[in-house]
Formats: sequence, C-alpha cells, structure tokens
Amino acid sequence: MINQDHTYKIALVGDCLANGGAEKVHALLSVYFQEQGMKVQNCIFVDWVSYNYSGSLFNLGIINPDANFIKRKITRFFAFKKFIKENNVDVVIDFRMRTSFLQEFLLSTFCYSKNTYYTVHSGILEYYFPKYSWLSKLIYQNKNIVAVSRAIQKAIIEKGISKQVDQIYNPIDLRAISQLQTEYLVSEENYILAVGRMNDDVKQFDKLIRAYATSLLPAKKIKLVLLGEGINRTKYESIANELGVRDLVVFKGFVENPFPYYHKALFTVLSSKNEGFSNVILESFAVGTPVVSFDCFSGPNEIVVDKQNGLLVTNQNFDKFTEAMNLFVNDNHLYNHCKQNTKESLTIFEIENIGKQWLELFKNKVS
Repeated sequence: MINQDHTYKIALVGDCLANGGAEKVHALLSVYFQEQGMKVQNCIFVDWVSYNYSGSLFNLGIINPDANFIKRKITRFFAFKKFIKENNVDVVIDFRMRTSFLQEFLLSTFCYSKNTYYTVHSGILEYYFPKYSWLSKLIYQNKNIVAVSRAIQKAIIEKGISKQVDQIYNPIDLRAISQLQTEYLVSEENYILAVGRMNDDVKQFDKLIRAYATSLLPAKKIKLVLLGEGINRTKYESIANELGVRDLVVFKGFVENPFPYYHKALFTVLSSKNEGFSNVILESFAVGTPVVSFDCFSGPNEIVVDKQNGLLVTNQNFDKFTEAMNLFVNDNHLYNHCKQNTKESLTIFEIENIGKQWLELFKNKVS
C-alpha cells in the first residue's frame, strides 16, 4: 500500500500523550505507522507524556511556558505553523479537542493542508465543533472528519458539519496488553472495577457508588475499585463514607498501567452519561473481563452484545444498573458465558485491522 520508493511523512497532533483515550489512540497509531515504514512526527500542545509512542516529538507545551497568555498563544501558533510547513508532511491526523473557534479557524486556514483528518472521540460534539452549525461549517464543511463510532458519525452527518465524514474505531494492541496484564500483582481481592477521570461527572462515579451501595455486593464483601484522579475525588470519597461503604470503595488514583486491575476484576462497570468509543470496554475485554455498561451515547452498543460478552443496561436507569451488577454475581452460568466471549469480540478492533483502515482512508495521499 505504501510506495517503497518514498518515505511518507505523517504528523500526529494531540493535546498531550497521557491520561486519555484519544491520547492513547494517538500513541498506538504512531507505533503502527512507523512499523509500516512511515516517518512519524508527533506534536502535542500540553507538556505531558506517559504513553509509549514512536517517532519524533515536537512539544509546544515547553515553548514560553512563563509568558503571558497572549504571547504564549502567538508564539506557539507560529511554531506549529513552522512545524507543519518545514516538515512537508503528507498527512496530518488531529486528535485534539477543538473548543476554540478562533484558534481552530486559524489552524485550519493557515497551518493545516487539505490532507488533514480531524478525529472526533466524544459524543459531546461541542468538544470538537462550535455550538452553532454555521460556524462549524465555516471551518469543517470541506474537511475530512473521522468519527470513532457509527453513532457519532451519524450525528455529525445529520448536523451537516462536513461533506466527508468517515468512521474508524479505536484500536487495541492485544499482544502488548497480554504482557501488561501481569506486569505486577494487585493486592486487592474480590472486586469490580471502574476507570476514568474525576475532573467532571461524566463518568458519574457519584451515582455509581450509590448504586453499588444498594446492591448485593457490599454484603458479599465485593469491593468497588476506582482508578482515576481529579478534583471530584474528595466528593466521591465523602459519598462512600456517608453511605457506610468507605471501607469497600477503594480509590487507587491514576494508575499508569491499569491492565493488572482489569485482569483481576470480577467485571468492569461503565456508568457514563456519554462516551465516544469506550477504551475502558476494549481494555477490559482484552484481558478477558466482562462489563456491565449503560447503553449510552455513544459506543457501548457497538462493542457489548447483551448477555454475550457483558450486560448492556437501559441508558441512565441506575435501578437496572444495580440489578445487572446483582445478576452477574448471582448467575455464574451467565457470567462465565460472557467472560469466555470477551476476547473474541475484539478481532475487528485489533491494531492491524484499524491501522489498515487508516491507510486505506488516505491511500490516495500516500500511494
């Protein structure tokens, strides 16, 4: 697919390379593209790196960090423009959240080429497009948009934001995960797992703790372990204390490698208001752990098949969510049936398949 007489250059642009699903996809695709013989150049806007990546790194976050806001923005804008121009890249993939109309208008007009693909990783479209459709069309009507789920793709098309909206799922690297899942021993025993940022209430850990407290799990001494950090952690700890389950709700903070926790969990729970395309579900399935998930917008119902590899719960019905958790701990036959079907559900999401879809998408640019 790639012309061996020419080394193709691809720029992967992200907010950072740490602590998020889009950032993890960015890092994983950088490794894949370099293995395909492409010259990979990464650019991030925030100085934060924890994921393993391939290729060079241009870190805008370290440019004039102590300057005032206006000077910092202007300096970094011209540094980014120079990065794109001088490297003469064949293709750009943008993984960032894009909430500032002015910034994105300037970047799309003066920095990016027509061979740029703007990814959308959340069902909250305001993270990526202006609130008003006419402003969105002003920037993106003739741009290449890539959604991470069919539901997001449909929503973007219905809003008429762009004439070209493709859909490619997030990838997962099963070979790498098989090594990571046993990297260290987890001291916790007999628990279910929830994973996510705690800077907002999108993951609804407050309501999850309440649902857990009313379930059969505390009486069975089955713990709830939460991985993640953020300003709301103290609030969640207080709720667990008020409900009398503080000793059973375990806050582990941010964990760089969550796979040993996934591997040892009875099951993973996803109680979000909305998702983009849940890496948590993919990662849980990758180590053979089933999930209980809301059928929220968007993504879970494109991965989870109810009572086949997990339990898919009526969106935002926490009574049903509690019932689903109870069902998994009471019905061993159903639980084991779902557990044995997890890994085989991931074939279409493996990095080799997803990477090929990306190459096919921009093959006219790199052939």
